[in-house]
Amino acid sequence: MPSFPQFRPRRLRRTAALRRLVRETWLNPAQLVLPLFVRSGTGVREPVGSMPGVDQTSVDELLRDAREAASLGVGGVLLFGIPDRKDATGSEAWNDDAPVQQAVRALKRDVPGLVVITDVCLCEYTDHGHCGVIKDGDVDNDATLELLAREAVSHARAGADIVAPSDMMDGRVLAIRSSLDMHGFKNTPILSYAAKFAGPFYGPFREAAESTPQFGDRRAYQMDSANAREALREVRLDIDEGADMVMVKPAGPFLDVIARVRDETTLPLAAYQVSGEYSMIQAAAERGWIDGERAMMDSLLAIRRAGADIIITYFARQAARVLRQEQQA
Repeated sequence: MPSFPQFRPRRLRRTAALRRLVRETWLNPAQLVLPLFVRSGTGVREPVGSMPGVDQTSVDELLRDAREAASLGVGGVLLFGIPDRKDATGSEAWNDDAPVQQAVRALKRDVPGLVVITDVCLCEYTDHGHCGVIKDGDVDNDATLELLAREAVSHARAGADIVAPSDMMDGRVLAIRSSLDMHGFKNTPILSYAAKFAGPFYGPFREAAESTPQFGDRRAYQMDSANAREALREVRLDIDEGADMVMVKPAGPFLDVIARVRDETTLPLAAYQVSGEYSMIQAAAERGWIDGERAMMDSLLAIRRAGADIIITYFARQAARVLRQEQQA
């Protein structure tokens, strides 16, 4: 390659049109998934204090948010439920009339073009806030599998397009796949939270989902943030058990893991830009420390550049508006 002054990389950066022409990584609203928090009632919209712009809503209000997302071209929504009651086993998770199941039915009826993904976990539903059944002070992995499978089947029965187990129990993909198939849902895909790391970036989510553990933490079942090779093992295991798609979570602090998983598999790869990532950008932008819109878009581009096909982000609607404006410019 010739060197300066014959070769000048700045030639292709001079105008917006030139930059668009040679851009290597693109974002499309259809690649974005919007998380939504649903609870019972009518006309309910309760702001989440640590997540500006994010609310807990009843099904009717959730439909308003989903219609807006669909009108902007957002690809899908990911549903989390806040039950009216909690118990030791999280039994409301597989109640066919619980908020998530009601929301799925309403979405498939009123916004049929939007992909509906449901989070399969027990932490929102248990009175102790952990992701499974407690035995002798610890989460009992094997006893939890049957309950997760019951929850996934209930979501599929309501009409979920994709079920997404986030609990990090060993063997849960196989248990869910077997149960879905046995109950006639062979065509329901599983998006596995294959590499979900424990860490400090989930705090705002726990407020939104009302899922803070009442004792201890989740480091005994979520991954150690130091381990990238282990993430690849987890991905391989979930693929072998029948996962149709895999996920890395959180996204921003684990871009290297996203890239390594991308090299590992040709399956669709999702990455979750979690609540802490979202709230940090929002907080800095509110204080005038950063350009919030540019920080949002750069953070999403980084996740795409690392290799993610799908980005789950609370910025989905805002980012879709920016992308629409760029297309119209």
